Amino acid sequence: MAEVSNKEVTNREDNYSQWYNNLVVKADLAELSAVRGCMVIKPYGYAIWEKMQRQLDSMFKETGHVNAYFPLFIPKSFLSREAEHVEGFAKECAVVTHHRLKVAPDGKGVVVDPDAKLEEELIVRPTSETIIWNTYKNWIKSWRDLPILCNQWANVVRWEMRTRLFLRTAEFLWQEGHTAHATREEAVAEAQKMVDVYARFAREFMAMPVVIGHKSETERFAGALDTYSIEAMMQDGKALQAGTSHFLGQNFAKAFDVQFANKEGKLEYVWATSWGVSTRLMGALIMCHSDNNGLVLPPALAPIQVVMVPIYKQDEEREAILARMEELKKGFEAKGLSVKIDDRDNLRPGFKFAEWELKGVPVRVVIGPRDLESGHVELARRDTSTKENIAQEGLADHVAALMDEIQKNLYAKALKFRDENIRKVDTWEEFKVEIEKGGFLLCHWDGTPETEEKIKEETKATIRCIPIDSCVCEEEGVCVYSGKPSHQRVVFARAY
Repeated sequence: MAEVSNKEVTNREDNYSQWYNNLVVKADLAELSAVRGCMVIKPYGYAIWEKMQRQLDSMFKETGHVNAYFPLFIPKSFLSREAEHVEGFAKECAVVTHHRLKVAPDGKGVVVDPDAKLEEELIVRPTSETIIWNTYKNWIKSWRDLPILCNQWANVVRWEMRTRLFLRTAEFLWQEGHTAHATREEAVAEAQKMVDVYARFAREFMAMPVVIGHKSETERFAGALDTYSIEAMMQDGKALQAGTSHFLGQNFAKAFDVQFANKEGKLEYVWATSWGVSTRLMGALIMCHSDNNGLVLPPALAPIQVVMVPIYKQDEEREAILARMEELKKGFEAKGLSVKIDDRDNLRPGFKFAEWELKGVPVRVVIGPRDLESGHVELARRDTSTKENIAQEGLADHVAALMDEIQKNLYAKALKFRDENIRKVDTWEEFKVEIEKGGFLLCHWDGTPETEEKIKEETKATIRCIPIDSCVCEEEGVCVYSGKPSHQRVVFARAY
């Protein structure tokens, strides 16, 4: 790894966008690739994604879901069957038109073979509803075949013009759940259950507070009757949609003629949901907790939870300190903690401190010759930047308990920031002033797409969600823009 220091990270207060980009690159999470709009996720970044994936996969399986895999390529005609769906994704689709290359006539390089044109173009999946529902038609004949609760971990392509690492890339990694049900009630319950799973993951593992709510009709997933989302606030006051769950009704079942015989033998169309989170969660994790010294990772998702740095001058000191560290490491690992001993002898301790601080490791343990003699260590917390000298005896128990404390502290800090930046706004003049300050504005809205679009045009603010997990929004009032009657406040914010 090239020598970097956290001093090369732009201050968050000076340029938030540059600060974010610096962290992603300097902390070795990802980098731009040779393919425009695509990224290379580096090993440290992928290790965080793996922990997210492992935890989410476990949560899905606890709720009865199983994993499957469906094709990357989708026949173009499939996207034509559900009108709203194709309209929603048409501008983002990558299209395969030929199946072969050949050597160029001048012998320099290769060209597309004009004789290898496909009879029907293939779409590189932007999402998989169409190919999956075409498959489900073969799986579903009777009520006994339901429900189907499938999830797939995959990559998708949405041809973005303006990209940012993790937040918006042409290709990204995600999971997409696709379920089939005998009744509307079951499908709605499934969509609600999965948005709750996402919210629990965000709160308990990412230490990130979120608001659960319905999307407005304009903001819904293409082809859905209802979309639920979790919305998080980043440290610049902007919102980030961290996960969505969709009630698809019978739209895709009708488009692909997926019917089942009910208990009375009558044919009915199947009810559907889909739901997903992506590597965008990596961006959320970075922006929710990190600071001017680098990443701040919650212990639940940190690839390395404890880093141990030896300080020595003589080879004898080095050997004795590393031997003691190996003993302590076994104690940490017995508590289920992931530990790294940084025994590189070509770098100064100060550089190592800066590097692991930049990478967001929750706890740093330092041992020098005096610590070895006294039976103590210097322990530094990444979340508070505090240090303490504590006894080596019982250290594993102390650090294990500290991980829970750090996890809770990060959530409490993020929740305090969010709650301090949620404001009720009742007039249009006030709205225009307050939206410039960032944060979530709780406002009455008349429920019309026209008003929603006008507000977006004039302020770049969108309705993030219509909250369902808070009673604070349920009240009578008048729309902040039109003055027409409103029965509930919604969350407006500028968003990623």
